[in-house]
Amino acid sequence: MGIARLLAKGWLLFCIVAGAHALNLALATGMAAHDAWLAIGVCTLLFAAMGLLFIGGFGVSGGLPGTPLMAWLKPHHLLPGFNETVFLTFVLLSFIVQVALAPTLIDQPAALALERAVSFAIPGQHALVRGLDACAMDGGRVFAAAFSWTLAAIYLASACSRLRLQAGLIRLEQGAKPEIIGPALRAFIYGAAAVAAIQYLVVGSAFPLLGCRAYADITGELLTGLAPLMTAYLIVAAMASLLASAPEA
Repeated sequence: MGIARLLAKGWLLFCIVAGAHALNLALATGMAAHDAWLAIGVCTLLFAAMGLLFIGGFGVSGGLPGTPLMAWLKPHHLLPGFNETVFLTFVLLSFIVQVALAPTLIDQPAALALERAVSFAIPGQHALVRGLDACAMDGGRVFAAAFSWTLAAIYLASACSRLRLQAGLIRLEQGAKPEIIGPALRAFIYGAAAVAAIQYLVVGSAFPLLGCRAYADITGELLTGLAPLMTAYLIVAAMASLLASAPEA
């Protein structure tokens, strides 16, 4: 997958999930549903369009000279594959649990067991708990983060079983539509971004930087819900691009 397409998919998903969280928070404060839909919908569309405009320009400029414009946008580029379908399903499950179920499952034994298991494997979970404790704030956020990390681990294991297939598709795409940025450089860029995401989320370096207000708004919702899954997706993209850069892949 090219960098521009990954950025476009990631930005579009980010805008949709952020808009959904903003709508949920607005409705929770008593804002009228019509006003909330209108205000947040317009903002979401504008932010999505702005990002896609810049990403589209980057994608076209990153191709080799003489490549037809329509070669960058074909129907199969818009349809999600198996990995993307699983990923989107997990994002939807994470969102539903985060906004509807997590606040009611705080003290349930199964929820506590899941939180302890994830805390054992993910150091960032400890940093999240410390940050929420300092703000006297939970509301199911710890369980929502634990559930998202569990889904991210399942997605990572599932996608890794099909890495060679994904690497082969990348090589075929590179041959049909060459780009200036080859698989090796693309793998390095994805890998650097994945390392940064691991440092900030898995290790937990991002959470001490947040204030109590951030945990209560869209920033906290995204960090505990969407961010773990996007980290797993980025790791898979980096490994697939690295495998595609090898001659025997």
